[in-house]
Parts: sequence; structure tokens; C-alpha cells
Amino acid sequence: MVRMLAAAVGECVHVAGVYRFTQMAQEAGFTVHFLGPAVKVERLLEAIRTQRPEVVALSYRLTPEAGRRVLRQLGRRLEEEGLKEGRLFLFGGTPPVAAVAREAGYFERVFDGTGDDRETAIYLRRLYRALSDHGVEGTRALVVDDGGLDGRVEYPETLPERVEWQRPYPILRHHFGLPDLEATIRGVAELAESRVLDVISIATDQNCQECFFRPEEMDPEQDGAGGAPVRTEEDLRRIYEASRRGNYPLLRAYSGTRDILRMAEVLAATIHNAWAAVPLTWYSALDGRSNRPLDQTIREAQEAFAWHAQRGIAVESNESHHWSLRDAPDAVAVAMAFLAAYNAKAAGVRHYVAQYMFNTPPATSPAMDLAKMLAKVELIESLHDERFATLRETRVGLSSHPADLLVAKGHLGASVLLQMALRPHIVHVVAFCEADHAATPAEIVESVKIARGAIKDALGGLPDMAADPRVQERKQELVAEAGVILEAIRELAPQGTKDPWADAGTLARAVHAGIIDAPHLRNNPEARGEVVTRIIGGACRAVDPSTERVMPEADRVRRLLDRVARQGRVAARGSMPGV
Repeated sequence: MVRMLAAAVGECVHVAGVYRFTQMAQEAGFTVHFLGPAVKVERLLEAIRTQRPEVVALSYRLTPEAGRRVLRQLGRRLEEEGLKEGRLFLFGGTPPVAAVAREAGYFERVFDGTGDDRETAIYLRRLYRALSDHGVEGTRALVVDDGGLDGRVEYPETLPERVEWQRPYPILRHHFGLPDLEATIRGVAELAESRVLDVISIATDQNCQECFFRPEEMDPEQDGAGGAPVRTEEDLRRIYEASRRGNYPLLRAYSGTRDILRMAEVLAATIHNAWAAVPLTWYSALDGRSNRPLDQTIREAQEAFAWHAQRGIAVESNESHHWSLRDAPDAVAVAMAFLAAYNAKAAGVRHYVAQYMFNTPPATSPAMDLAKMLAKVELIESLHDERFATLRETRVGLSSHPADLLVAKGHLGASVLLQMALRPHIVHVVAFCEADHAATPAEIVESVKIARGAIKDALGGLPDMAADPRVQERKQELVAEAGVILEAIRELAPQGTKDPWADAGTLARAVHAGIIDAPHLRNNPEARGEVVTRIIGGACRAVDPSTERVMPEADRVRRLLDRVARQGRVAARGSMPGV
């Protein structure tokens, strides 16, 4: 049992903050005795003598001058009576009074109201664990200069453990990579020291993603384009070492656009990749980020899923939102979200990170956005069993950020608040400035704090936005339309195909035939690009190009299947693009 004594000391009657602190301490495991408001020094000393708490938590929210007198008197009496030994003292108050408490010199940690509940909850859990394992003096030895606890005490090193450890708060992720490698390494250290992020996604430049193992093919003019110019395994190790401070964030990076398995090995060995991000169809000739044909891309993605599954590394397939980024019908995005998860499960993945990118396309309304994500959740989580579970990761859509940075800050907060309706395990913050320039560490910290504010308000008790009848109606419509698409993919499979949804040839054929399609893919060698979409009622829907009227997926898909049937169902790979 670890005991905490708490009070608003002196003549201070403001107890809302300290009372909330005691509640969080109880949730962390402490046995708490709360003395209440305006506790005189003599009464506090008596309670310390009789109850012998390991932790004394005090607050004072009046003027700093009056606070200085109270804290000096208390410090002198504690010293005289030998009551400082064997316990830790914590303080909470306004910033001016907190400064006075720091001057007093006997508080191990001072809270000045500039943090948030998440930081406080983490600190209390770690403090409780340290006191339980090491006692008061052992814990005092682990306290570092800023009043935090040394990272050796407790920071989970795997994604599932970190998510579980931080409940009910989602863990926070941001990407980071500057065109200069040394600036990136310094920035990673700065972000780790700030303790605001649980996961830093290392953004590498396109030369790294495509040509890490083929340096002779790199275009020097593209160095630093899109991220850090990582060129060697040693570069990655240096980035990892820079992160071993502060709150010891997890690191991760994208899979690259070719040589995926070789890159997976490098990332696991150097930065201990927290989870892999492998799209099912993208980073291919489909988007021009490599020249891999679609069927090869899908097979290599499946191999990468299996490689990570065999090593117990979680997997994300950043697939579905790429279709929405190209204005695909919402139903296509929902179907692809399911198929990516389905293929991960088929490959043996145990923990799957399902990414839900909101605000994509940018004109999507909040209600229709939420409906689309709920449809994805329903289909993906229908795959859950004792061998397969998902972690929900939400994020703001990058292309939706306004160029006006003040407006973008508001947009970021509003989007995160909407995302909380999904009860995410991970919130991927995208800095408010990204529509204008790559974020600096300071801008990332600011953006994460904006997101934290929205998360805190949401956890305080939002109305159930998911219960809105319009949201539910659209969700059910999308589930049904995605089902039409999935059944059409079955129909395209050659006779004898064991599992069409996990068959690379069949999935490639579905794209070639236009079952899976997006307007931006016109004249693409691997896709049809014939579908026409419009934002109607806040949702991205397929329309008949001749009438501009909404075309139900059943009608759109049937036309395509009829065309395939008329020209003969050709099973040979590569024949479908000419249909």
C-alpha cells in the first residue's frame, strides 16, 4: 500500500484541482486521504505524524506572497520535527505560486497548470510503480532535474503495451523528418525531451524510400524531398539513440516503395520499428512512387505482412485513404479498408493498426466522414477473433489543412474532437502548418497540445455523435455498398481461386476492371480512372457522367461486370487492362 495525504494548505479554500489530483492518484493505485480546504500547518503536521504517508500533495492558489509565507513556515516545521524524511512532497498551484513552491526547495514535483491530465496520470502511475518497487529513497534517486522520473522506471517498449499502459488516453503520434539529417537528429532529441509524443514516425525522403539499397539510382536533386535524407543504417541508429531520453518514444518509419523486406529488416534492427506501414496496392505504378506492377506490389505487401507477423511486429496498411485522396467513392475506400485488414489477418498478423484518415476528400462533411469511418470499423472489426485484433488510429487529412495557419489550428482541434467519436487507441497528429511547410519540433509540440486539449474535452463526456440518425443511415448504406464491391471481386476470380480477397491476381484484376477505381487514375497504366464522383450531401459518391445523378454501387459495379462478361472473362494476368 502506498499512501498519499492531500490538502489545500494555509487559508486556501480552492480544492477543485487538488481533489481532481486525488482522484487520479486513486486510479493510479494510491490510498488517498484528503484533508480538504484551508488546512492549517499544525493540522497538516499532525496528519503526517499519525498517517505516515509516503506522499504529501499540497495546493495553494492565492497570492504568491501569502503562499511564500505558508510554504516557508511549513518547510521550517517539517525540518524541525524531522517529517521531511521518508516521504515525497508534491505541489500544485497557479504559475506564480508554483514558482514560489520551486523556491521552497522541498517539493519533488511542482504542477503549475500548464500540463494536462494525461501527463499527470502518467506521472502518478510511474510514481506509484516506483514507490512500490523502490521505496521512497529509491524513488528519490530516480527523480531527474525537471521533477520527472527517470525513463528507466517505466516506458513500455512495444505498441500494444504502450496503448494499454496509457488508457483511457490515446497515445499520440506525429511524423518528423527535415531535409537535413543532422537537424532531424537534433529534432528527434528535442521531441523526446518534450515528452509530448509517444510515437515519432521518421519521415524519410523519396530517395531513401525507393533507392536505399540502390544508391546509384538516387537523384541528387531529390535529396531531402519529403523528409530526411537517410542513407545508411548508421543514420537510423543515430536517430534512435537521439530518442532515448525524455519519455522514450517509440519510433517507426514507412516500409519504402520497393525492396520492402530488406527495408523491414533494417528498420527492425536499427530503430526497433514499432509497427510497419505497408500499403496493399500503393507505392507502385499506381501512384508512381515506384514502377512495380500492381500484382507484384500486392504479393510483396502480403509477404511483408507475413514477415512482420512472424516476428510479432504490428502492421498498418496505409491503403484506404489513398483511394479517398484520389476522390474514389466512399464505398471503394470502405471496401479497401476491409481488404487491407483481411490480407493482414490472412498473413498471420496479430495486432493490426487500422488507420482512419478523416477530412478526405476535404469537402466531406463531419457527419458523412464519421459515417464512413464507422462503416470501416464495422467491417474491419468483424474480422476480430482470438488471433486478430485491431488498434484504431485516427488522423486529420493532410490535404484538408487550410493554408491560413490560425484557421488550420482551429481545424486541427475540431477534427481531433470528431475523431474521438471513434474512441481511438492512437491519434496521429498532423501539424497545423503542414499545408505551408514541414513542421519544426516547436510546431509539432504546439500542434500536439492543441490535439491534447480536444482529447481532454472529449474524454470529459461528449454527446454520442455516432448515434446521429444521419450518420447511422449513411454507415449502413456504405456497409451494404462495400459488400457489393467485395462480392464483385469474388465474381472476377478465376475458377478454382481459393480465396479471392487474398489473391493478388484477383485484386489486381479488380483494379484493372474498374471495380476499384478513382477519378485521379485516368490514363494510369494499372487502372481505369473512369469513375466520376461528386461530393453530394457531404459524401463522396459515384455519379453517372451523362446525368450527374448518383449511381448506386450496385449499378456501377454491374455495368463493369457486364462489360467483362461481354468481352470474355480472361483470367491471364495482365489481360484485364484492355477490357
